[in-house]
Amino acid sequence: MSHFLKKLELNGFKSFANKTVLEFPAGIVAIVGPNGSGKSNVVDSIRWLLGERDAKNLRGSKVEDLIFAGTQKRARVGMASASLHFENKNKFFPVDFEEVVVTRQISRGGESKYFLNKSEILLRDLIDFFAKARLGSKGLIIIGQGDSDLFIRSTPMERREMIEEMLGLREYQLKKTDAERRLRNSRINLDKTKALIEEILPHLRSLKRQTGRWERRGELAEELRNLENDFFGSQLKDIAVSESLIGEKIAENKKQREALDAALRAAEKRQADIEASQPEEKKELGKIKEDIRALMDRRNVMQKDLGRLEAQMEMAATPKARAGYPAEKLLELVRKMRIELERALEEDVRELHATVEKMLEEIDLTLDEKEEAPAEIPEGLRKEFEKITKDFRALDAEIAELRKKEQLFEKGQEGFYQMFKAAVGEVQIAKNRIGEWENRNRSFVLERERLDLRREEMSRQIEQSGRRPEEFAPTDAASVSQRGDLSEMERRMFRLRGDLASIGEVDEALMKEAKDTESRYGFLAKESEDLEAAVRDLTKLMQELSEKIKTEFEGSLEKINKEFEKFFTVMFGGGSAKLKILKPKIDKPRIDEEEDVPAETEEAAEEDIAPEDNNGIEIDVKLPRKKITSLDVLSGGERSLVGIAAVFAMISVSPPPFLVLDEVDAPLDERNARRFSEMLREFSKHTQFIVVTHNRATMESADVLYGVTLDDDGTSKIVSMKFEE
Repeated sequence: MSHFLKKLELNGFKSFANKTVLEFPAGIVAIVGPNGSGKSNVVDSIRWLLGERDAKNLRGSKVEDLIFAGTQKRARVGMASASLHFENKNKFFPVDFEEVVVTRQISRGGESKYFLNKSEILLRDLIDFFAKARLGSKGLIIIGQGDSDLFIRSTPMERREMIEEMLGLREYQLKKTDAERRLRNSRINLDKTKALIEEILPHLRSLKRQTGRWERRGELAEELRNLENDFFGSQLKDIAVSESLIGEKIAENKKQREALDAALRAAEKRQADIEASQPEEKKELGKIKEDIRALMDRRNVMQKDLGRLEAQMEMAATPKARAGYPAEKLLELVRKMRIELERALEEDVRELHATVEKMLEEIDLTLDEKEEAPAEIPEGLRKEFEKITKDFRALDAEIAELRKKEQLFEKGQEGFYQMFKAAVGEVQIAKNRIGEWENRNRSFVLERERLDLRREEMSRQIEQSGRRPEEFAPTDAASVSQRGDLSEMERRMFRLRGDLASIGEVDEALMKEAKDTESRYGFLAKESEDLEAAVRDLTKLMQELSEKIKTEFEGSLEKINKEFEKFFTVMFGGGSAKLKILKPKIDKPRIDEEEDVPAETEEAAEEDIAPEDNNGIEIDVKLPRKKITSLDVLSGGERSLVGIAAVFAMISVSPPPFLVLDEVDAPLDERNARRFSEMLREFSKHTQFIVVTHNRATMESADVLYGVTLDDDGTSKIVSMKFEE
């Protein structure tokens, strides 16, 4: 036998003020008791636990009526709770618990709580949880008191819902209903979104036109900034590299200057050392040179005296002159001596000595020649001339002697002069090298000054561009190293600055409005795309769910009809019964072929056609020996029998784990009550039954019997009895 329900715990629920526990073994549990004892409250608690929200379906006018209201002897309680324990070893519920406990609490303040294995959940989650297990408050799992003909008096759509819940299709209907709700909301939101898009799009286009040139300004400014970074960065790097190189050259040149200064000092020291080591003969040579100069001065004086004597002797060489030495020859001799002596002075000492010897011989020859009647030269003049000539000859001899000494000394000084000359040359070379260094250093300094001026010019250009030099990191100048590239970049920068000046400053408020509007438009466009995708997905989901519900429902309905026919025949001893799907005809507006009908009208007409899975269920019965035109003409007992036959037909096709029946057998006569109890015994092999009854036959079929009585304080009390086999 099926053993799905384990126990029910009540505390403060309706007439059960005290904690009450009802154990449910496998098979049939019958609950009996006098009217008003509270036995139907057990059924209400199970319905409440399965998710019922309407107090009227729980035989109350408001939710507070579910809480024990108190009696004359017993005070009311502030909270009602109920718990239903399910066996789940066979994983009937899709949770990893061997026992599932559903608890529901309500307080007088109206606060409701729902628990699944002590974890608080929402009512929506509880309903979905039971729907997946083919349980719920709207199906035929629970048939309340006086509801044995519930299936008969329900509307076609309510019948369909009952069957779907028994078949386990309620889960798909809930999903479909949720999808319909979401689809409806998505379409509403989509329409709102499209309306908003259509509203802001013209304004956005107007803002775009106004801000388009400013957006281009941003692009131009970005391009200008990149060009400035490349241009000034490459220039600054070029300057930095050049400064580094010229700095290295200046530093290296300074090191060379130290070496050059050291070389000059060494050469000058060598020259000074050579000069300090000059021999004593230099002093003597200097004295000889001084003596030669003094003698030469005396010789020049003597030359002047000879000139004077020449003039006087010319005067004396007149016709009146006395006979003696020929005057013309003497004059010629004097002239010749003057010429020869002047020429000899330009030659060396040996040539001068030879010239003097030669002149002395000519003087002797001239003096030896006398004319018989020459002009007489005064004796004093002649003696003076002879004396000067003699002194002149002695002077020349002395000079020649000094010249010989000078040559001897000069030969001794030749090695010294060579060393001194070499030392002087080294000093000059060192000075020349320092001069060359100064020229190079001057060119380096000028180059550095030129770079400083270039850097100042770059800084000025950068500041004129509205930027600071420190903003520019040195750029790899490989891509802009060509002068043509730099020139083109500079021209492009000038053009960009002109374009930016023509565009003018940006209106930040308008730009912000455009940006916000565009962001809003983008959000709405994305929202519209998402909603359209959601509409497509939900439409597809609804189609799939409708197809699944239609297929499974129609297949199961065919089986239910076979069982319904069988149970109906048993109950009535003949006749026939069938459940049919209603296909209502929707009146469509007449559409002439020649008329143009708007697409909206066609779509509206299509929407008026009800989907097949939303069509209700009609009951078609034929009683033996009785002709009926509708279900309304059936008697109360007949309606109960039809309802019971329908219920057992459905549970035979899709056996529920349990069924709660509240005095369903009340309208039945003894024979039908016996048949009802036999069917209970048969179906209890697969379904657990909780039956509230007054019928003896039903009680006899029960495995456990609970009695409900009223205690002295007005509360319900449970007594139990288990029947032996």
